[in-house]
Amino acid sequence: MASFSIAVSGLQADTIALDTIGNNLANLNTTAFKDQSTSFEDLFYQQMGVSGTNNPIQVGVGTRVSGTEANFLQGTILPTAGQPSNMALSGDGFFVTEQDGIQTLTRAGDFQLDQSGNLISTSGSSVMGYPVNNGVVNTNAALVPITLPVGVTEAAQATSQIDITANLNAGSTVGTSFTTPVTIYDSLGQSHALTVTYTKTAANSWDYSVGLQSGDATGTPTNTTGTLTFDSNGNLVSPSGDVTGITFPGLTNGASDLSVSLDLFGSNGNSTLTQLTSPSTNTATLQDGFASGTYSSFSVDNDGVISALYTNGHKAVVGQVAVARVTNPDGLAMIGNNSYATTNASGNAIYGTPGTGGRATIEDSAIEQSNVDISQEFSNLIVAQRSFEANSKTITTFDSVTQAAMSMIR
Repeated sequence: MASFSIAVSGLQADTIALDTIGNNLANLNTTAFKDQSTSFEDLFYQQMGVSGTNNPIQVGVGTRVSGTEANFLQGTILPTAGQPSNMALSGDGFFVTEQDGIQTLTRAGDFQLDQSGNLISTSGSSVMGYPVNNGVVNTNAALVPITLPVGVTEAAQATSQIDITANLNAGSTVGTSFTTPVTIYDSLGQSHALTVTYTKTAANSWDYSVGLQSGDATGTPTNTTGTLTFDSNGNLVSPSGDVTGITFPGLTNGASDLSVSLDLFGSNGNSTLTQLTSPSTNTATLQDGFASGTYSSFSVDNDGVISALYTNGHKAVVGQVAVARVTNPDGLAMIGNNSYATTNASGNAIYGTPGTGGRATIEDSAIEQSNVDISQEFSNLIVAQRSFEANSKTITTFDSVTQAAMSMIR
């Protein structure tokens, strides 16, 4: 009798539904786990004949599972203060990981550093990203494992450029002086106190001189003086570019001669040194030198750029986390360890930087929680349980009817 196979098909389908619900509940606290649901479809029908109105008389032969779909809605983002290796995706996309040459995708950003400084997932896969060439991320290069300079000592870098943002009081009398102090570094990493002194010589005109602290250098400095000319709006018009060739030879500690330039214009071409009728002030001074230092920690910004932090206060970019998107996330194959593999149904992974092409941005020191709704799962559990019991009851009823029929023959 088909009656038994119909009920058995229902039991089999309900078993899969119960397994799916049980897996969801088991992974309630799994980082970035995506809730799944089970879909059913009816099997083919057997036509028993037609009715008096010529309508077909059909009887179904059961049900089966047509598929299980993952709900890729974002889970709640939970801050994990003090753990920069943890990252959460805010938006669409996946982290890219690789192990034994095989790339996989994941939403779980509970990463960690191994003893060599490699950024890895909890299963040991390397987190992939874009490399850095000469301090600049190369987004045209192939993805590489991200590695932090753990245990590395960074060599000192001599100052070569000084950026000054300041205002000179246009109301000052001739002969008034104002100074901008800047701490710079030589090739050995020793700091030096450099001072830029401005002296008003006429309306819209100031002389400047650049000097080191007495006793730091024995040679004759070059190109350390000049004139600044401003227009009637207080903008610097002369010099019209960087002041280059400022040198201090013969440093007493044996370091290489200091050679620096003064940058008095921003990237937009506007002067950062102005002359307005307000008190003379130094707004900001920046320089590109630093002493030697050892790696201490790292940080990640919303664009996925990873910067290593050193004990000397210097920050160096070491890579950028890649984010992948696929055309059809429902077509991804779940392979365990919070990971997915691409299939023909999902389409190939398209890599890019966070925040571009509809990709998620990154929140540092945070993880994405599971999106399992426990109340909804318990509701689904009750429905699946009742369905299983009903199919069981159907088999029991069919068995009773069969036994009664067989007893009639006896």
